Amino acid sequence: MAVEIGPTRQKERIVSLDVLRGFAVLGILIMNIQNFSMIGAAYFNPTAYGDLSGLNYGVWLLSHLLADMKFLTIFSMLFGAGIVLMAERMEGRGQPPTSLHYRRMAILLLVGLAHGWLLWSGDILYAYAMCGFLVFLARKKKPRTLIVLGLLATAVASVWALFSQFSMPYWPEEAVAGMVEFWAPASHQVLAEVEAYRGGWMEQNAVRMPTAFMMETMVFLTNMGWRAGGMMLVGMGLYKLGVFGAGLPARVYRRMIAAALFVGLPLILGGVWYQEATRWRLETGFFGGTQFNYWGSILVALGWIGVVMLFYRRWKDSRLSRALAATGQMAFTNYILQTLICTTLFFGHGFGLYGSVERTGQILIVLAIWAFQLLLSPWWLARFRYGPLEWAWRSLSYGTRQPFRRAPRPGPPSSRLQNPVEGGT
Repeated sequence: MAVEIGPTRQKERIVSLDVLRGFAVLGILIMNIQNFSMIGAAYFNPTAYGDLSGLNYGVWLLSHLLADMKFLTIFSMLFGAGIVLMAERMEGRGQPPTSLHYRRMAILLLVGLAHGWLLWSGDILYAYAMCGFLVFLARKKKPRTLIVLGLLATAVASVWALFSQFSMPYWPEEAVAGMVEFWAPASHQVLAEVEAYRGGWMEQNAVRMPTAFMMETMVFLTNMGWRAGGMMLVGMGLYKLGVFGAGLPARVYRRMIAAALFVGLPLILGGVWYQEATRWRLETGFFGGTQFNYWGSILVALGWIGVVMLFYRRWKDSRLSRALAATGQMAFTNYILQTLICTTLFFGHGFGLYGSVERTGQILIVLAIWAFQLLLSPWWLARFRYGPLEWAWRSLSYGTRQPFRRAPRPGPPSSRLQNPVEGGT
C-alpha cells in the first residue's frame, strides 16, 4: 500500500506549540532591533553607543532582564522539539524521516547564508541548520539524557568564555587590540559603521559580510553552536516530557515561573550589578560578565514557557491566542519579514535611520511590528495554507509543489476569520 508523504495535517497540530512559537518570534525582535538600528558593539556593550540614562536605561534593563537570550532560548528549544515531532509523526506513518530532515536543514542553511550575507549579519538560521544536522542523531534518547546532554553542550561555551577571560594577559597584543575595537570602538570606527549602513547595499556589504563570516565561524564555534545546539537538545527532552503541550499539572508551570522570578532574574540582576561595578570593562564584560545572563536566561525562558502554557490553558480560544498561533505557524516568514521591515527602516537603501533612534524609539517600533504581524498572520492564513516561506521550504523539501491557496469557505468573510489557524508544519 502506498504511504502518503507530506507535511503535517491540521488535525495533527499541537496549537500550544504554535502559540509559544509565535510568542518567541515576536519577542526575539526586542533584542534584534538593537542590532538593526545601532552599531554591533552596542548589542553586547550598551555603553558603546547611544544614551543609557533615564527611560533609555529602563528599556535596556527590561530588555536585558526579560528578553536578552530568553526568546532565542525558547526558539532553540522549539526547534529541537520540532525535529522530534516531525520524526515521530513520519515514523508513525511508516516513513523514514532522515532524508527529509537533512533536505530541510540543507535548504535552511542556504537561506541562512543568503540572509546573513545579503540582508542582515545577525542571522540565526545558519546556526540552527548546522546544529540541526547534529542534534537529529540524538532524537530517540530519553528525556533526561537529552536534557543532561543539552546542558553539558551549553556549558562548553561558558568554559570557553572563562578560559578566554583568564588567558587574556597572554594574548598577542594585536588580538587584544582587535577585541578592544570590537567592544568599545573609537569614534572614527563608529562613524564608519554608521555611514556604511546609511549607505546603499554595496556600502553595507563592507561591514555586513565580514560580520556574517565571523558569526558563522568564530562565534558559531565558540558560543552559538554550543548554546543553540544545547538548547535544542533540552527542547527535545522537554517536548518528550509534555512541557510544550500545556497538559502538565498547573503546579509544574507555576514552579517554572517561580524559578524564573526567584532564581533567574536575581542572577541576571547580579550580572548587571557586576558589569556596572566593573564599568563594563572588556576583561570582564565580554567574558565572565556575560555568564550571569547566559545561565539565568535559561530559567527566565522556562518561566516564559510556563506563562504561555498557563495562558493557553485558560484562553486558548481567545483572539490573542489565535493570533499568536497564526504568527507561530508563519514564524519563518515573520522572522525574515522583521528583517525586511527593519533594514528598510534603518539602512540606507530605505529610510536610513541607522544610529539615530534611541532605545525608547526602538521599543515603539517593536510594538508596531508586533501589532502588524499579529494582524497579518491570521489574515494570511485565512486565505493561504502556509506562510510564503513555509510553503517554499515544504515544496523544496518534499520535492513537489504543495497546495498554497485555501479553498473558499461558505459563509460571510467575518466568520472565516474566526479560526484561521489551519496551516501545517
